[in-house]
Amino acid sequence: MDLLPGTLDLLVLRILDDGPLHGYAVARRIESLSRDVINVEQGSLYPALYRLERAGWIRSGRGTSETGRAVKTFQLTAAGR
Repeated sequence: MDLLPGTLDLLVLRILDDGPLHGYAVARRIESLSRDVINVEQGSLYPALYRLERAGWIRSGRGTSETGRAVKTFQLTAAGR
């Protein structure tokens, strides 16, 4: 499904409103909530995450995945709310 410009950014902000997640988890959450109608590719997701971070709406940090791997996580800032 093709998204209108800015839609992915809004979806990411909405997903991160529930708490910090790593990129793969953000993509899976969007797909789950859309009942697999929206397929988020890494080539679209990560540029959106970095764009939102540059804008000051999210910030990155370090966390641990469900499998125990070190991952980069993203969370909303006050400006992103």
